[in-house]
Amino acid sequence: MMLMRTDPFRELDRLTQQLMGTTARPAAMPMDAFRQGDTFVVELDLPGVDPESIDLDVERNVLTVKAERRSDAGEGAEVLIAERPTGSFSRQMFLGETLDTERIDASYEAGVLRLTIPVAEQAKPRKISITGGGAQKEISG
Repeated sequence: MMLMRTDPFRELDRLTQQLMGTTARPAAMPMDAFRQGDTFVVELDLPGVDPESIDLDVERNVLTVKAERRSDAGEGAEVLIAERPTGSFSRQMFLGETLDTERIDASYEAGVLRLTIPVAEQAKPRKISITGGGAQKEISG
């Protein structure tokens, strides 16, 4: 597996929801992850987030995404409905050893943070030539 997701509070939210009969809070950073050829892509929804507040950090194959969304309601404003979460958000993903964490590319457009992570060269399948016996044969390895 190339990416493992960790959310220690997800199970707690699910149990609380069952016991209390309430709906759990919506995920602050919904995520999609998929592989396109030799590239792994992660997309996180971060609408209304200032790109300057987004912080990406990789340490020992753990990718941490932090972002902040502030309320547009000015000081002294009477807030009538506040359903959009504000504040600081964080999400961690464990990246597999087969991904090249040195070459992560990040872009932010239309409220979506897109991370592209190439598969490491040493993890790509390669052809190995076998010689001997009067013939040469290639085997995928």
